[in-house]
Amino acid sequence: MVTALIPRAAIMETLNPVVCDFVLFCINRQGKEWPALYDEMCWVAGHRLFRGMGYTELSKVGLSFALNDIEDTIRMVDMVTTDKLRIQQP
Repeated sequence: MVTALIPRAAIMETLNPVVCDFVLFCINRQGKEWPALYDEMCWVAGHRLFRGMGYTELSKVGLSFALNDIEDTIRMVDMVTTDKLRIQQP
């Protein structure tokens, strides 16, 4: 298997804005410390607290809660939080 480094900007462009908004919604509720944030994300999805979206709907826009995909989920959260910090800095 060949792996290639993908520029961060290209990855951010591929993140669905709904995923970004969901992650930020959960961070605002819980903070960004892992694994508490993952627990909050699961809670929010399980109770459809974000735009009425649950696990299935969030999966359709690119966010997986499966443990075998956890590294991808962590990378998405990191990209969202890093991008948010970059935007907030002057």
